[in-house]
Amino acid sequence: MYVAVQRFLDDVWNELMTVYYKESERINGFIDNRALQAGVKDYLQVAWRDGKIHIDVEEPLDWTDSSYKIEAGSYIAELTDELIRSELYPALRKRLEELFVSEKLGPRFFDYRFQLILSFKMEDEDLTISEQLVNEEKLNQLRQSLQKFIEFKIMPDLPVLPSVDDQFFFSRHLLNPDLMKQEEAALDPLIHRLSDKLRSNRERFNEWTGQYTLAMDDWVQNVYLPRYFIRTDSFTIDWTPKEDIALMNPNAEGLSFFVYAALQIGKTKPDTRGQYLKLAVQLGSKQATEYIQRGSGKFDPVYKGSSAEIHNNDVTQTIEVRILTEEEKAYGEALDQITELLEKGFPKEYKLKLKSKQKNYLPLKKMAKSGLHQFFAVALTYPALYSKLAAYANIAMEPYAWYKDTEPSEKSVMPGTYAVLGLGLYSKEYFSLVSRYMKMVDTEHQMIQDSYAEAFIDAHGMEPELMPVLVDILLAGNEEARPVKNFVDDRIEVAEALLHELLSKEIYEREQVLYRIFGSRAKLEKVVKTEQTELELRAIFAKLLTLTS
Repeated sequence: MYVAVQRFLDDVWNELMTVYYKESERINGFIDNRALQAGVKDYLQVAWRDGKIHIDVEEPLDWTDSSYKIEAGSYIAELTDELIRSELYPALRKRLEELFVSEKLGPRFFDYRFQLILSFKMEDEDLTISEQLVNEEKLNQLRQSLQKFIEFKIMPDLPVLPSVDDQFFFSRHLLNPDLMKQEEAALDPLIHRLSDKLRSNRERFNEWTGQYTLAMDDWVQNVYLPRYFIRTDSFTIDWTPKEDIALMNPNAEGLSFFVYAALQIGKTKPDTRGQYLKLAVQLGSKQATEYIQRGSGKFDPVYKGSSAEIHNNDVTQTIEVRILTEEEKAYGEALDQITELLEKGFPKEYKLKLKSKQKNYLPLKKMAKSGLHQFFAVALTYPALYSKLAAYANIAMEPYAWYKDTEPSEKSVMPGTYAVLGLGLYSKEYFSLVSRYMKMVDTEHQMIQDSYAEAFIDAHGMEPELMPVLVDILLAGNEEARPVKNFVDDRIEVAEALLHELLSKEIYEREQVLYRIFGSRAKLEKVVKTEQTELELRAIFAKLLTLTS
């Protein structure tokens, strides 16, 4: 081997192994139980530039330089294009491949695939050699692990769930053509299966949705779109065609999968979904054109009534209501159409755009002032529409589902919320609907109902007959819900109704209700001992104390 080649190789290898040995201690300490992670390290770039040798053991980011740098001797001047190609790269590749397929640094130090890049900035030209190595044995083991994972962790019914770590790697493997067919028919059933199992756990469900949609977005940006477009800026997602679109002729299966991925990405990035569908149209996708213009085709996209016009798109999960005449009839027409859409399977987690001159909102703190909220608040000003609103709510309500009228936050609410809470404030006929809603709501993640008890009492006062629904409202409070300021329990008949209602509840439920009313057990004890409190009322409060002991 030429001396300059040997010296360059030794300098690089000594530095690389120092880094690798240190990394192996860290990696071997945490990776043993991750069945879906074949290994960690999958990248090495050795580059000569700016008078130094740069070693990157992770794929470098555009905005930072994290490479290890070493000085090179005078031998660097002797390395010609021919020596680099014929001696240096083959020798580097040989050493790395031997290390890559061995377990010298631990069985999972290396992933099953590894990208090796050698580059030189020469005076007259730049030289880059790139190759991907594959450990076929490790790849086959990963394929087997993935199939077992699907069989024993994804497909079985609850309570079987994957670990949080495996869930992440599963999302990445779905978009790996070495492991899965990149087809909707192959991926969609698995995504839906795990989504259904996680739906009752909002944090895990949102985490999972974010993971697989991010994996799809990475595939779109780093694999699919670069085939046909140039990204104009690394900090934006603007894409310019590489050549005449008519000459591209993208593979039909790949284009179809791109459209599918765009729809999935829209669950977390609606604007990006729209951009990708437009790019798919440029590539000749008739399906994307239909999605943009009409949705999936399952629903008539436009309803034109005498007083209102309703447009819908189930792909983008949007409904647009245009009020042509500000009257009861217009909102009745809109309610009928939206209810009919939901009955036919339109997504309950939709976003509504409203074109109306009326501005009205429910008297509830922290509720999003969205078009959806505005629509139902205005409809609630017409008592004749209450039955339609109740019919809509009965269809719309679904546990662990969320309207798309606001970004995920404390203002997020279950479908049906605006209609139900409004009906409960304005009419006593719908208290049973309010109770049913309160028993369905995700009290761990939704917070808007915390302020409802106060608004409910302001609307109806404190009467014994209200106690069943009031207790349901209090029990639906989030764990951060505070005591209700206007809950005045100074009448015997009201206190008796509260006692009667709590007798059938579990101890933890009694504690929650009493906290929301009195603030603490100590405060209730103080009321019992207060001489100013009527004797018979004190006796009832004393009984309330015994309910939690």
